[in-house]
Amino acid sequence: MKIFLFIMFKIDPIRASRFMGVKIGRNCRIYGCSPKMWGSEPFLVRIGENVFITDDCAFVTHDGGTLILRKNIPDLEITAPINIGNDVYIGIRSIILPGVSIGNRVIIGAGSIVTKNIQDNSVAVGAPAKVIKTVDEYLKKVENNSLHFGHLSAMEKENALRKKFISFIKGE
Repeated sequence: MKIFLFIMFKIDPIRASRFMGVKIGRNCRIYGCSPKMWGSEPFLVRIGENVFITDDCAFVTHDGGTLILRKNIPDLEITAPINIGNDVYIGIRSIILPGVSIGNRVIIGAGSIVTKNIQDNSVAVGAPAKVIKTVDEYLKKVENNSLHFGHLSAMEKENALRKKFISFIKGE
């Protein structure tokens, strides 16, 4: 089964994630993932529509630290669902912890550890993740620096980037 899932994730990560029990909306993309990203309870993860999850992210639905405390309280268990809204981008190597809800139109910065709920229209970064601005403020900032290549196909974009940064590529 592990080999099957590994291959399935390489071919179609959305379908593979749904097969594992993750609820995923339309127009989502998962980059560079593996079955282990969903932890041991993938059925407790719900992803909205138009969500982009980048490489090496983890969705942890339980607190494993309770294992060493079960000698004190044998039935100790901390497990909770994770809910991701619509129009969300989750940056590379981010970790989403149990019970977290991420609102709509949210950007989670690379390497963030999300320990608490993130409200709509927020950019959150860090460990633990904290809201640093609204998505509207982020858009205003990046709009001025845009290369305007976002609409191009992968090949067209690569060619445009090579042309734009030719002196850097040549080492000048």
